[in-house]
Amino acid sequence: MISLRSLAPYLLGCSIAPTLLNATELVSRLEDQTGLAITIYNDDLALIKDKRRIQLPSGTVDLAIRGVSAQMRPETALLRNISQPDALQVREQNFNFDLLTPQKMLDKYVGQTVEIVRMNPATGKETKQAATILSTNNGVVAEIDGRIETDPDGRYIFPAIPENLRDKPTLVTQITNGASGAQELELSYLSRGLGWKADYVVELNSSDSALDLAGWVTLTNNSGTTYPQAKLQLVAGDVNQVRERVMYKRARGMDMAMAEAPAPMAEEALFEYHLYTLAHPTTIADRQTKQVSLLNASQAPVTKELVFRGSDYYYRSAFTSLGMAIKAAVYIQFQNKAESGMGMPLPKGIVRVYKRDSQGNAQFVGEDRIDHTPKNEEIRLKLGEAFDVTARKKQVSYRKVNFGHPYTYAAESAYRIELKNAKSVPINVKVQEPIPGDWKITRESAKHEKLAAGLAEWRIEIPAEGSTVLEYQVLVRY
Repeated sequence: MISLRSLAPYLLGCSIAPTLLNATELVSRLEDQTGLAITIYNDDLALIKDKRRIQLPSGTVDLAIRGVSAQMRPETALLRNISQPDALQVREQNFNFDLLTPQKMLDKYVGQTVEIVRMNPATGKETKQAATILSTNNGVVAEIDGRIETDPDGRYIFPAIPENLRDKPTLVTQITNGASGAQELELSYLSRGLGWKADYVVELNSSDSALDLAGWVTLTNNSGTTYPQAKLQLVAGDVNQVRERVMYKRARGMDMAMAEAPAPMAEEALFEYHLYTLAHPTTIADRQTKQVSLLNASQAPVTKELVFRGSDYYYRSAFTSLGMAIKAAVYIQFQNKAESGMGMPLPKGIVRVYKRDSQGNAQFVGEDRIDHTPKNEEIRLKLGEAFDVTARKKQVSYRKVNFGHPYTYAAESAYRIELKNAKSVPINVKVQEPIPGDWKITRESAKHEKLAAGLAEWRIEIPAEGSTVLEYQVLVRY
């Protein structure tokens, strides 16, 4: 196989002279940038606005804009003159993303003659020979001095860099300019490879009655380009995109970088979405994951619930046992309100919850995912299942009864649920039963509440290290 090390000196030499690619080409580098703004959407999409101050001659010129995203969608690119809007016209554009590598150089020179430098191991003397590259499939095949050699040792010397091979992603636009001199241009385009998500960290107090919340935005950059000191904005919402049939691979091996001095983001409504703006410019390096602060809330009121939720299948037939040692699901809920220290529309993401133990160490107690949540809405998280709170449920009777118009089925069944609490303090739990059809509770040991057409709920107190029995009978018709 070809040695990449053998071509490194050549590549270093050619990378400092990109203007040699085309003598008539005017090259704009990152040093020309006067402003950079990035708006990132939820679904692997970003809008990039790149402003540059460039000395332009009058007439027609090929302008090569280097440092653009390697995953640019070139059909969305728009170049305009901010200084003199009527002075510039774009005639055509080419997006060159076939990047310069030793292997690509050899591929481009298949069928052509280059020079190969070889060293005599005995004398240390180097000699140059002409080598015709015949193939680069699974190695190099070359003709040297009338002989066919595979993977010959030595350094290749190429006469020039092929015109369509670049060391960085480059957009080449052919423009007609009506005025000469320094002018401010803005290139805007959509790109893949940039994404963001929201993550939230919650810490409960000792009594589970209040929480501290920190919201973070996690940015990922796999676009093949670094964006220095960019104004960053994020759009939360489900923006529709026309899907292409081509599948794009995601890059691997991202580094993690934490913002040193995070600042909360400003939020505003945008169409039917929400726009978040970082207060300071930030650099998003290629193949990097970066976190910036979204919001912080302290001592927000929270409630905890232990819920036993049943099923609707056992109301339709007879069952001897419905479950032993059923566990209660643990939920916490709080309000996204200004008086709770929040009140900002929250982007969808994962909420991870911690609580400090008796030694003061924060321990992970569960996580859940939230959808986009407007302000003044309730947030409800399922954290897991309780260890010390269990239930035993059984059906104690079942019989079919007269249907009666307009029903085709009717049955009356009774249930016994024994709720146990192994904690040293009394607790309150909710028992929720989804009941199908047209139903009516005919007998019960505690009063129920009808939460919805098909849902009954009982609120039960269980004494410390004790148990409570809930019994009820229900008539179901449909």
